[in-house]
Formats: sequence, C-alpha cells, structure tokens
Amino acid sequence: MAAAQQAREDLLLDLGGAIEAGDDAWLDWLDPPGGLPADGATAAAQELAAANDSTVLGGAQPTEVGGFPGFQVEVRTNYTVGDSIIPGTESLPATAQATAVVQPRCDVGLDAEPAKPVTLDCDGEPVDIDPDNFDPDDLPDPSVMFSVRLAE
Repeated sequence: MAAAQQAREDLLLDLGGAIEAGDDAWLDWLDPPGGLPADGATAAAQELAAANDSTVLGGAQPTEVGGFPGFQVEVRTNYTVGDSIIPGTESLPATAQATAVVQPRCDVGLDAEPAKPVTLDCDGEPVDIDPDNFDPDDLPDPSVMFSVRLAE
C-alpha cells in the first residue's frame, strides 16, 4: 500500500507540473500515461515494512491489475513465527506478498479543453482547475483524485 500511496502523491505532483508547464496533455495524467511514478515506491514500502519489523524483498515491482497500474511488494518479518500449530515453523520468519493499485476517481467532460478552466467530477466532488491561474496548492489531497486499494 505504501508504494502505491507514494506513487499517488508523486502522480499529483506530476499533474501539477504538467499544468504549470502548459502541457496540453495534462488531462491525460488523470489516467496515468505509461504507469505510475516509481522513484519513491520502494523507499515508502521499506519504511512501512521497517515500522512493522519487516523487510521488503526485491523492492516494489510495477504491475497492472484490472487495467490499473500499481505495485507488488513482498515482505519478510525480522522475527520468527513463534509458537504455531504447524510443527517445525516456530523458528521461521513469515513472508507475505501484496499488490496495490491506483485508480483515478475523476471524470472529465467530453468537451473539456486543457487550455481552458475545467471542472473535474471526482466521485461527486468538484475539482476546478484553471490552467491560466494555476496554483499547485489549489490541488486537493491526492486521495480525492486517486484511490489506492489492495488488488491481490
């Protein structure tokens, strides 16, 4: 989850950068072109794993599930399972694997033009973006525009 959440934050920064740069394709960032930003994904997963006395194995791996981009992460505990009903496992660490995806929450009207003010419908919450008077601080929290969910 942490890897996908970090990518969601980075995605919103990239969206803001595209609007500020006058990139006419900024509306494409609502459905991430070419996948998710991956720069901070592994570090975010490692931080969450460490907070839970665990280690990420192999880093956050980009993936896609159901047409949505995300990350798959495998972790191993830094401690053993301990007493268990399965004989012989008490001295082994536990491993787990999870996949989280990022889904856009915003719809854009078919008549939207990237050079003009646009109102996005983000699951019923309007988000107004005016490229000519854009301030990145006006963008909402990333969770308003993109959801993160466990997929596997």
